[in-house]
Amino acid sequence: MGHVLDAFTSALIGTAGLSLIACVALFLAWSRRPQTAHPDAERRTIVLFVVGILLQCAHFAEEYATGFYRLFPTALGLTPWSARFFIAFNLTWLGIWAWAAFAVRTRSRAAYSAIWFFALAAVLNGVAHPLLAIRAGGYFPGLVTAPLLGVVGGWLFVRLLDITDGTPKGGHDRHPPLT
Repeated sequence: MGHVLDAFTSALIGTAGLSLIACVALFLAWSRRPQTAHPDAERRTIVLFVVGILLQCAHFAEEYATGFYRLFPTALGLTPWSARFFIAFNLTWLGIWAWAAFAVRTRSRAAYSAIWFFALAAVLNGVAHPLLAIRAGGYFPGLVTAPLLGVVGGWLFVRLLDITDGTPKGGHDRHPPLT
């Protein structure tokens, strides 16, 4: 029973930064409405998001191959994660993001929330992995792909700001309803 509790605690604490980012993403999806007047900008944003998902696949492969799931939690003083947890966690998010890439055209708040989360998490990856490498005094799992992911995440964040509007213009009925 102690091992199960340790594994749960490690997963909960080890992903706490992502949980905070998820809250920010929910806020952004709720407070910023998609602009319908810019379909080309929306299409370019979706293409960038898909490129980011592909880069995240490469990042996940690098992290798995180099033992991120064991080394990251221990760097925080936590129990290493199981490969099964790490794979399930990443595949779940990759599935959510693939869904969001298609659903975003419906102006779904859930889809936008997933995309905001991706952008912010990618930026976090781009910053955290180099810091972890500095702390480790050399390579830390995920370091090669993380900076590229961070750049795409930052670019996607700016694109999302461009295709959404955070200032109501004369009331809520001027925007299409979000599901």
